[in-house]
Amino acid sequence: MDMIKKHLLPVFLFFGGTVCAQSSLHQEIDDQAAFIEHKVIEWRRDIHENPELGNQETRTAQLIATHLRSLGVEVEENIAVTGVVGLLKGGHPGPTVAIRADMDALPVTERNDLPFKSTKKTIYNDQEVGVMHACGHDTHVAILMGVAEVLSSIKDDLQGTVKFIFQPAEEGVFEEGVTSWGAKQMVEEGVMQGVDAVFGLHINSQTEVGNIKYRSGPAMAAVDNLKLTVNGRQAHGAYPWSSVDPIVTSSQIINALQTIISRNVNITENPAIVTIGSIHGGVRQNIIPEKVEMLGTIRTYGTSQQALIHQRITEIATKTGEAAGARVDVKIDKIYPATINDPELTEKMVNTLKHVAGDEHVIYHDPITGAEDFSYFQQEAPGLFIFLGGMPKGADPTKVAAHHTPDFFIDESGLLLGVRALSYLTIDYMQMQ
Repeated sequence: MDMIKKHLLPVFLFFGGTVCAQSSLHQEIDDQAAFIEHKVIEWRRDIHENPELGNQETRTAQLIATHLRSLGVEVEENIAVTGVVGLLKGGHPGPTVAIRADMDALPVTERNDLPFKSTKKTIYNDQEVGVMHACGHDTHVAILMGVAEVLSSIKDDLQGTVKFIFQPAEEGVFEEGVTSWGAKQMVEEGVMQGVDAVFGLHINSQTEVGNIKYRSGPAMAAVDNLKLTVNGRQAHGAYPWSSVDPIVTSSQIINALQTIISRNVNITENPAIVTIGSIHGGVRQNIIPEKVEMLGTIRTYGTSQQALIHQRITEIATKTGEAAGARVDVKIDKIYPATINDPELTEKMVNTLKHVAGDEHVIYHDPITGAEDFSYFQQEAPGLFIFLGGMPKGADPTKVAAHHTPDFFIDESGLLLGVRALSYLTIDYMQMQ
């Protein structure tokens, strides 16, 4: 028995010491996060009042870079046009953990009556529109600035390196002829080199403050842009037999595309979406036009499902056109891959989420058909992307304003949990390696 005790004691001391050290760091994180909560809210309000579209986030980037340098963090600017990356080297060797926040706003005119309401205007698609953080990227930036300050305060205890990634243009670049996406370009410029794991979050206006949602495996969909051009033959509307009517042909194509989801996709495994959101053709009531253009979006999970749907869209559109005597041109552009949370990493970090928020506040969510270019980072290293509650307690999620709308609203009391969650994930991952 004495021999057993002799061998078990060092093991106990090792794991006991690890647990105690981790608990101590958690307490330091909690104390520091609470101390700077007011600053995080101030940063958020400043960024909200001064929104910038994709690849135009110069003011936001300067605010971030100045803050990181004040913490002694190594800073690199102008990555992927306006991106900022900070590097914090801990006091002990270990893995490199990346944490990402997106910076860009949307061409939306804000309707909220807030003292820090955005009144900024810009020209988009040849018309004047407002600019608004209608998706919560202002909160993401403020949260990550807070995480940088918290982790810098315990730098000597960190068992590895933290890379803070402030990314432009998650919503895309709102410039004619430009199809750049911020995460993809940052990856191409090497920001993920040497990264062992990457974490990110998204505020959600329809999830109650205090809650965190997560999912293992495919969490958000791949998104592809679809363009169909139906080429027919123009004729007088009074003599339709002289035409090859692209409008009638387009209506048949739209109806037939719905059978892809209902008859070709095994929706018990993963959902999928084929939506036609725009159709244009003709200029006058009595002229059958020469062509019709349709625009749509495709949402899928996994490469095999994506390939199947692309194949069926092409077959249905072209063959339906041929049956009507029309020629249909199909163009599909891949935009974001699916956001896939690494199952092994997710399993490791779930207890961290429960520790920081409480078991009852960590919720497993269904697949989301929205898309995120965080997926590009996940292609380079195991990643976990979570959702943070931003809806006021007791509100009805079916009645609050959705993302990308003029009334989009975030309860700022949820930002503190975001700072704590990303900080906990970082140090816990380091100590697991």
